Amino acid sequence: MAAKAPASSAFLWEGTDKKGGKMKGELIGQSPALVKAQLRKQGINPLKVRKKPKSLFGTGKKIKPLDIALFTRQMATMMKAGVPLLQSFDIIGEGFDNPNMRKLIDEVKQEVAAGNSFAASLRKKPLYFDDLYCNLVDSGEQAGALETLLDRIATYKEKTEALKAKIKKAMTYPIAVIVVAIIVTAILLIKVVPQFESVFQGFGAELPAFTQVVVNMSRGLQEWWFIFVFAIFASAFTFKAVYKRSEKFRDFLDRTLLKAPIIGDILYKAVVARYARTLATTFAAGVPLVEALDSVAGATGNVVFRNAVHKIRTDVSSGTQLNFSMRSTGIFPSMAIQMTAIGEESGSLDEMLDKVAGYYEDEVDNAVDNLTTLMEPMIMSVIGVLVGGLIVAMYLPIFQLGAVVG
Repeated sequence: MAAKAPASSAFLWEGTDKKGGKMKGELIGQSPALVKAQLRKQGINPLKVRKKPKSLFGTGKKIKPLDIALFTRQMATMMKAGVPLLQSFDIIGEGFDNPNMRKLIDEVKQEVAAGNSFAASLRKKPLYFDDLYCNLVDSGEQAGALETLLDRIATYKEKTEALKAKIKKAMTYPIAVIVVAIIVTAILLIKVVPQFESVFQGFGAELPAFTQVVVNMSRGLQEWWFIFVFAIFASAFTFKAVYKRSEKFRDFLDRTLLKAPIIGDILYKAVVARYARTLATTFAAGVPLVEALDSVAGATGNVVFRNAVHKIRTDVSSGTQLNFSMRSTGIFPSMAIQMTAIGEESGSLDEMLDKVAGYYEDEVDNAVDNLTTLMEPMIMSVIGVLVGGLIVAMYLPIFQLGAVVG
């Protein structure tokens, strides 16, 4: 069993080049001595090497899935260029500005240098490299085609993250409309309505029902605004906590969102695309179909499709064709089923699934663009109705007074 590599840290260094020019920078290493040795290999004479102090405000930027996708793409490029694995880690690590990402790459490098396989080293970082990722890398190492598998993984990660970004864009837009509408309404109720209320008190007449409702809302918001703010934050916190801890709530939300108007259709197409993309990537890597479906079930990200994929796996393991099993679930679109059938008959299942993924990714892209276009006039309409309604409520007593005087 290989010895565990020592923990890596960031070191700040100062030194001189071959011409005596002063230089300084930052390197990831296990100790000052090893950092100095690394600098000498680069032709730098180290004068000072000290451990980088930790910030009081955190340890740097969070590692995002896009960072992992970029790392994978660069590793694939290095492997294709014939650069040795350990040297690839050094080159790629230096290219990242995020110190946490540099540290992660160095820790993986140290594990590989200690005698572990690349896949085994990645498995020690499950927060950043999931089972699907590690299994594909393992397949690539065993087949002697690591650069090809890394290229496929990179494409898969890039497409998946692009799809997630589109879904976030679709979900963010309606939320932004609601937030803007609430803020505008609150400002009008707190700042504008009280000015009119003082004018109304001088009329000595009974206010119209609509106006009285708005005045009462204004008074309530002025007096209890902190309760409303607390309720909003408490609701958000409770939702997040329940979503994180309750699998039943997550499953309920998955089912509900798929049935939601407009957004549901976008999410449905996104899940189909993710299913096809994941299955195409794993099957093309030489993973047996039944095992590939295990990885696909978790990657769909929706309980309805996860349960369907588990059923498909059971059917396929008993000899049923993939396209027949997909049809029996009743949730996959006809186009995806037909393309799968063609792929099974022609022996090019991975290519057909890849085309299915591409088609539905484009569908999601178009749907999000259309939603954005439709939401722009809706934003103006919603805010217009809210603001216009408040203005009408405020001027209604004045209009009535004018009619009486006239």
